[in-house]
Amino acid sequence: MKIDKVLNEIDEMGDAHAGSSAETPIRKDAFEVSDTDKIALIRENVEHIMQTLGLDLSDDSLKGTPQRVAKMFVNEIFSGLDPKRKPKASVFDNKYKYGEMLVEKNITVYSTCEHHLLPIVGKAHVAYISKGTVVGLSKMNRIVDYYAKRPQVQERMTMQIVQELQKVLGTDDVACVVDAKHLCVNSRGIRDIESSTVTSEFGGAFKQKEVRREFLDYIKLDTTF
Repeated sequence: MKIDKVLNEIDEMGDAHAGSSAETPIRKDAFEVSDTDKIALIRENVEHIMQTLGLDLSDDSLKGTPQRVAKMFVNEIFSGLDPKRKPKASVFDNKYKYGEMLVEKNITVYSTCEHHLLPIVGKAHVAYISKGTVVGLSKMNRIVDYYAKRPQVQERMTMQIVQELQKVLGTDDVACVVDAKHLCVNSRGIRDIESSTVTSEFGGAFKQKEVRREFLDYIKLDTTF
C-alpha cells in the first residue's frame, strides 16, 4: 500500500537532517482557508491527538489546551508562513556615505524544527555592505523573525534571511550566521544538551576571506552593557 511505502521511507530517514529546497514547502491552496477556520480545524486535530494519548480533556488544566495550541500555531509560532505577515522593509538612501559593513548581531531566534515540531532556539548575526541604500535596524530583526516563525530547517532559514535582505537592499553583499540549539537533538533521540548547530550564508563581498573574517570577528565582540 502507498501509505506503508511512505511510512517505510520515513522510518529509513530516521533523524536525518534533510531539507527539500531553499523554499519553504507550502501548498498552493495554503491560504484559501481563513485563519479562523484553520484554528478550528487544528483545535479538532489536537483534541483528537490528546484523546488518543488517553488524556482526560474534561480536566480543568487540559480542556483549553487544543484551542490554545491551535491559536499558537496560526498566530504565533507558524505565523511566518503567511506572506501577508512579511515585514515591510523600507530602505533609505545612504546619505551619510557609510561605506563599511553594518552588523546586527545576537538577534534572538525562536523557530521550530519541521521534522519533529520541536523548538529551535538561538542567535542570528546579520551583516551587509551598502551599495547606496540602508535599512532600519529593527527590520533586520523582523526579517529574521519572519523566516523563523514557521516549521524550518536551519540551513534554509539562513539562506532565506540572506536572500530577502539581498532583494531589499539591492546588493549581494549580505551575510548571516545562525547558532542554535535544536530540542529535537537536546530533548529526545540522542538527548545531547550541550551541542548546537551553526549555519552560514555569505553573499557577494563576504565570499572574500578577509571580509568574511572581519564579519566573524565582529560577532565575537563582547556586547555586555
